[in-house]
This record gives sequence, structure tokens and C-alpha cells, in this order.
Amino acid sequence: MVHPDFDEQLFPPFEGFPKEGIDFLKKLKRHNNREWFNAHKSGYEDFVKFPMQSLIASLQPHFAGFAPNFELNPKRSMFRIYRDTRFSKDKTPYKTHIAAHFELRNKPKLFDGAGYYLHIAPGEVYIGGGIYMPSSDQVKIIRKYIVEHEKEFSAVIAAPVFKKMFGALSGSKLTRPPKGFPADHPLMESIKLKQFFAGVELKETLCYKKNFISTVSATCKALTPLIDFLNNALGRK
Repeated sequence: MVHPDFDEQLFPPFEGFPKEGIDFLKKLKRHNNREWFNAHKSGYEDFVKFPMQSLIASLQPHFAGFAPNFELNPKRSMFRIYRDTRFSKDKTPYKTHIAAHFELRNKPKLFDGAGYYLHIAPGEVYIGGGIYMPSSDQVKIIRKYIVEHEKEFSAVIAAPVFKKMFGALSGSKLTRPPKGFPADHPLMESIKLKQFFAGVELKETLCYKKNFISTVSATCKALTPLIDFLNNALGRK
């Protein structure tokens, strides 16, 4: 069932991300200024933005089977190409990748729970999920929840499909056990994490194929137990 907030007819079935889109992003990296972008904006609209929107729309029925409470909306799930340069030394105005973030339905964009993430860039495709920038309070809540639900969490990260696809959780971590947790806890390496996510980097050429949809779907399905665990920890359902 397609979510009624958008007209699926606006976005044809995904047939592969066009090579012209990658070429546009390569050129944008060399000419990252407003004059060049404005002069070539149609290339962005036709070969980057619209194909990404078609990808998101085509993923929606796949997610309905394993994450029906998540929203995949071509117009809202995709990140803008414009960079926020207010607090960055890098003042180039545009991102040189295209990305989307899938969050729980009926939540504000970039809410404070766990979700799925996808980006396409020259030389790399990344598919991942979890919570990338939790607050210090959220980190404490997740750590406590891991200890309280040790068997459940162990089952998530030890699942054969998770280990085969991702190996282990990613993210920066403390060098020492956090205060209040036993140093010899069997899950200490996970407890020391300051970020809780997993993902895979894939070859750029995979996104050119129609079956890239299946790759994204299978990867996100494998991430779902982790994402559900984190959202349960944070009381996000």
C-alpha cells in the first residue's frame, strides 16, 4: 500500500540511478559555487533529485513488509542538496552526494530516534541505520537499556544476517567503561559506544542497476531489529 501523502504517479518505478547523476555530482565537486549550480540546475533536477525520489517511492512497498511504521516520502525523506555552512569552516554551498533518511511516521524531520539512512556519491554508496548523533542523555538511556535487556540486544548483534552484513556496530566509543557500569560486562564494547549504528559501503556501480532496490531493501531489513531495539530503548514506537 502506497502512503497517501504523495502521488506515486509522479515518480516512475526506479530503473537504476543514472550515470549522468554521478557525473553531475563529480562536476559539482569541482565547481561548488552558486553560479555553476544555477546554470546547471536542470542536470540536478533530472539526473540526481528525480531518480532519488523514484528510488524512495519504489522502496515504500518493500518497507511496508518489515518497517510499516516508517515513512518513505520522496518529497520529505530526501535531504536538500544545500549545505548548512553557518558553523562550518567549509563554506562550499552544496553537498556532493544525494541522501535520504527514513524515520518513524508522523514525526518531525530529523527527530531524535533511530532510523535508516542512504546516500549515493561518486565512488560510494552507503546504506545504514541506527542513531548517529544521540544526546548524552540518550546515550545513557541506551546503555542502561542494553544492560537491562542483555539477551535481546545480544540476539540483535549476534544474528547471522547482521554479523555477515555489518560485522558489528559502528560509531565512536569511550576508551574506558562508563561510570556506573561493571568493567567486565560481556557487552562492554557496545556499552562504551557514543553512537549506535551499522551500515555497509558498496560500489558506486551497484546503484546503476534496477535491482539496487533489492539491495537497499535487504540491507535495511537486516538493520530493523537494531533500529527497533534503539527506538524501544528511547520510548519511540
